[in-house]
Parts: sequence; C-alpha cells; structure tokens
Amino acid sequence: MKYKVSLDASVVFELLSSFMVYVTRKWTDNLDIGSHFITDMDTRLPQTVRTELGKAWDWPFLDYDVLYALAILREKDTEAMSFVDWVSNCAPDSLHAKLLAYMPSLPLEHLIRIQTDYPPLLRLWYEHYFSKIEPEIKPLIHEDAREKSVLLLKMEPEGLIEYATGGVVLDDIPVDSILLFPGVHFRPINTYCFYDNVLLIQYPVDIPEENEDDPPIVLLRMTEALADPERLKLLRYLATEPKTVNDMAASLRQPYDKLMHHLIILRAAGLLRSHVNAGDHMERFSLRPDGASELQMFFESYLGLS
Repeated sequence: MKYKVSLDASVVFELLSSFMVYVTRKWTDNLDIGSHFITDMDTRLPQTVRTELGKAWDWPFLDYDVLYALAILREKDTEAMSFVDWVSNCAPDSLHAKLLAYMPSLPLEHLIRIQTDYPPLLRLWYEHYFSKIEPEIKPLIHEDAREKSVLLLKMEPEGLIEYATGGVVLDDIPVDSILLFPGVHFRPINTYCFYDNVLLIQYPVDIPEENEDDPPIVLLRMTEALADPERLKLLRYLATEPKTVNDMAASLRQPYDKLMHHLIILRAAGLLRSHVNAGDHMERFSLRPDGASELQMFFESYLGLS
C-alpha cells in the first residue's frame, strides 16, 4: 500500500514527549535517558512544581493522542509556548470541529478538560525544564528532519519509514498519510498515534557522539543486544516469518515479560522489524536483514577500517 509520507520537525512534539515521559514515569528503563531522568528531575524541580506536575500521573492516556493531534493542527512554525497558549485560548467548539477529522468519537467535554488542565502544567514544564534544553535539541531535530526529507526524494515511502524508525513495517494500515516526527526523549523507541486516515510516528533522532573516540551508541546497542545467547536464539527463531509475542511464548514456552524484555532490546538495536497493523493492533516481530550489514558498517567505521 502506498502512503503519503511527510515530516514535521516542530519542537512542540518534543515538548509533549518530554512532558509525557516525566509525568507518566513509564518506559524509562528502555530509553537512552534512563530511569535516572526521573530521579534527576525530581531533585531539580521545586516541590511545588513536582506536586503540580504529579497531578497528571494518572490522567487518561488518550489525552496524549489529543495533544499530539493538536500539535498536527497548529499553525506552521508555531513555537512551544505559542502552541500552549493557542490550545488554552482557542474556542472549544471550533477546535473540536477540527479534531473530529482525526478523532471522530472525541467528546467535546474531553477536549475542554484538556484545554483547561494541561496548559498550566505544560507552562511549568517549559519554564523549569524544557526551555533549558530547547536550544540544544531544536537544531538536532531540524537537521535530522532535513536529512530524512532529502532521503524521501530518493527512497520509496515504505523504505524511508523503515529506515527512519529502525525497522517499522506497516502491514496495510488503512490510512493515506503517515506523519513522521523526530524525537530525542523517546530514543531509541518509536511511538504511534492512530488517527482517522493518519498515522503519526515518532522516530529517534541520530545524535552524534560528543567524543569521537567513544563508540557510537547505536554500535553499543547492537553489541549489547547480541551479547546474550538467549537473544541470539530469538533472532534465529524470528528469521523465518513475523510472529507475535503470544506466538513466541506458546512456541518457546517462555514467559511473556521475559520475551518482551529481549524483544525491546533487539528492536532498539535495529536488529528486528516491528510489523504494525491497525486491525488487532498485535505487533509482530521478524528479523531485520539490514541489521547485520549495519552492525558491520558501524563496527568497521569505528575501528577505522572503512
């Protein structure tokens, strides 16, 4: 299936992503920033700010789908705080009418709650954290998006999606448009928002090493992933056809959580494909052939052999 692929390098997405990582306190064990990101922020933020942000810990996860959809709808080149002000001040009926194109079943009351509850917290987050890192992150995001935009002119859309995401394969998703946006805080994993006729995918930004003598993080992910014999066996098992985690658990007689742990590490290393579909939303995994050649490329490059 052919998709219309576009890229959006707005820092607004990164504002929302960083906020989500902190307030939900999820996924950090599998992210490059690590679980220490939460503890560091808890130490740095004033108690009053932590208390306010903590209110969002158990708010509905669907809220973030709405916030990301609002980011898509924003005016072009809108800065982070201008976006927050727009969300807060926009007439609910007008905004709701626009959102229905993406989320047809979204109640107006849900949007009004988001317009009321989130802007004050996002302003706090921006003031006490995001404004400090924005000057460093913005150029990385923009440069990565420019690189992928050039590649989009040379590659098939499906090929660019797999390359940018490190292995995401779309199995006939019933949408016309794919919107990719580069992210830093969620590195090295991908996130998805399924909308009506649009799929939003966050992919990890390539960040250069500060010290050229240090091994690139992508090489470290690969070698660490392959250092475990169980993961090597899993790669061999997945070389034939895509399988769900439930398939693997039944066939290999291993606990679901243990398999998921190994799969996340292998996916983050770019050694597995992740087959995404909009039907049962059951993610399937298979061997990513390009992973082996990329391992050789990064290894030889680091050693100075190429």
